[in-house]
Amino acid sequence: MTAGTVSAQTLTEEDRRTVAAWAADCAERVLPVFEAEAPGVGVPREAIERARAFARGELDAAGEIRRRFVAGRAAHRATTPAGAAAARAAAQAAAVAHMGAHALGAAAYASRAAALAHPHDAEARDREVQRQAAAMTAAVRTALARLPRLGDDPSGPLGPGLLASGDLGAAIRLLQAVVAQR
Repeated sequence: MTAGTVSAQTLTEEDRRTVAAWAADCAERVLPVFEAEAPGVGVPREAIERARAFARGELDAAGEIRRRFVAGRAAHRATTPAGAAAARAAAQAAAVAHMGAHALGAAAYASRAAALAHPHDAEARDREVQRQAAAMTAAVRTALARLPRLGDDPSGPLGPGLLASGDLGAAIRLLQAVVAQR
């Protein structure tokens, strides 16, 4: 990306505000997994609240860009991979103010947390993804449809990095397939 170029993964501020609330819902659903492991560590919950405040227009993107890594560091306070994934879902939701593609990251980490919290339930991840898809409003689907397909854009969260592989990538691909169908 050259100076002054905006990644397609950024989305407009209006679209980021639209998907921030959905991302916060995805993260909040699995937040109890983290909170059970790290009672009193309110950073992920605060990140979700900030994502909602951003969605309502109460916070600006610049302030949230400066704080976007705070909730991710809380993942180190978790005692299981499920708890860490739940904290990372909250961090991704807060990062939507910076780049809209993080909404899919929030959903993917939430689906990972759901799957890891129920290791003997082979369908836990897919059920969580289906719940996330069902919770999308038309406006959320429209905004998410503007994002490039996972792995197509080399910059940003949907590039060839962490979110593009394994269970995170599988969850995002499922969500993008749902968005493409509607």
